[in-house]
Amino acid sequence: MLRATFLGLAIWGAIHPMAYFIAWFAEHGVSLSGLIDAWHTNNATSGLTWDLTIAAIALTVWILASARKTSDRTLLWAIPATFCIGVSCGLPLFLYLSTRPRA
Repeated sequence: MLRATFLGLAIWGAIHPMAYFIAWFAEHGVSLSGLIDAWHTNNATSGLTWDLTIAAIALTVWILASARKTSDRTLLWAIPATFCIGVSCGLPLFLYLSTRPRA
């Protein structure tokens, strides 16, 4: 049940935030620099952007350490999920992958 919850959160964390990004790109065009500018519209959005950036870096360090300790390279899939989609997908994906039964 726990693993299913992590998988569900990873899927939700991929789809829900991406819907907002797609809507933004549809309105403003595909512009990474424009998107980054939007993330820094005011102090509240800048704070949230830095909060998520620091969390993504900490998660990446954790993923790398876990993958090295367990020799489980599949955990590394959570890194591109984190930086290409978001922490809302990368963290639950890492938890899903790291809690699977080992042979």
